[in-house]
Amino acid sequence: MLVCKTIHTPLGPMLLAASEAGLAGAWFEGQRHHPDASNWPVVRQQAWLDSAEQELLAYFHGKGAVQNFATPRVAAWGTPFQHSVWQALAAIPWGGTQSYGQLATQLNKPLAVRAVGAAVGRNPWSVIVPCHRVLGAQGQLTGYAGGLERKRALLSLEGVAL
Repeated sequence: MLVCKTIHTPLGPMLLAASEAGLAGAWFEGQRHHPDASNWPVVRQQAWLDSAEQELLAYFHGKGAVQNFATPRVAAWGTPFQHSVWQALAAIPWGGTQSYGQLATQLNKPLAVRAVGAAVGRNPWSVIVPCHRVLGAQGQLTGYAGGLERKRALLSLEGVAL
């Protein structure tokens, strides 16, 4: 069973969801692929929600105080392919970027660039699993389920010049 709470960040409210096993997701309000949380109990405190909230606020306000998130994640949904993409995203370092094509090649699926892009867009852990670090083939800002302005702001926070 998932529980949830909303936190306030400089880029807008975020919904956090967790089970007893770990953080199931983090989504910006209005983000594409935002789950229907109407049946999830809203709680004030829960270990994984509180941990994720502390890390996210440190990320946004600490200018690099949190570069890697330690809150355990649990995959509440997704296909094995999506899980492999999300795992590869988690390895993109602070201040680094990759193209969708590089990510597809890294996953030994060089012809699956569109499928990789679709999986990136469905990443359930915005910011925590850094899908914002994936750019177009020429290094251009493309697609982000939370909106391009948020993607630009996240990359700027990490010192990535576009």
